[in-house]
Amino acid sequence: MTTIDVATTRAMTATATGVLLLDVRTPAEFETAHIDGAVNVPLDRLQSHLPQLTEAAPGQVVLICQSGARASTAHAALSRAELSTSVVMTGGMNAWIAAGAPVVRGRQRWGLERQVRLVAGLLVLVSVLLSVLTPWSLLVTAFVGAGLAYAGASDTCMMGLLLARLPYNRAAASDPAAALAQACRR
Repeated sequence: MTTIDVATTRAMTATATGVLLLDVRTPAEFETAHIDGAVNVPLDRLQSHLPQLTEAAPGQVVLICQSGARASTAHAALSRAELSTSVVMTGGMNAWIAAGAPVVRGRQRWGLERQVRLVAGLLVLVSVLLSVLTPWSLLVTAFVGAGLAYAGASDTCMMGLLLARLPYNRAAASDPAAALAQACRR
């Protein structure tokens, strides 16, 4: 997997033509803060847009997410689809914002990673409290622990994928196909 840093991404977008910034976060995360000119195709919808991407990508595709994990998953999917011009921006939007790079800000919402931490923490807390009534509730704690261990080992989070499908994480006017068509014409 090829990676580039924020400075290289900024230089590419300032000087090169044919660079597609592909943000694979949820529409809500994208709406909260994104790089000007980036196109949002959420990771859970990337597979359905692969044909359009492989046919019309203008050249270099820079994959962006919040911290880098989802962009790495997207890179693997694009590589399997033989789109070899994709690279992952290391550190994602966290690194972009930390570097003081410009962002387009919209309605502020919680990021997906924060939502996962909240839901996992609440599940563990409630199951431990319920264990006073029934020790079987500790199975929920074990299930959450196993899920977190699997997420760490595999770098995929099933809870995150499920939370990404909630209405809260969808923007009102999210149309990846139209955004890709527009970006690929540039």
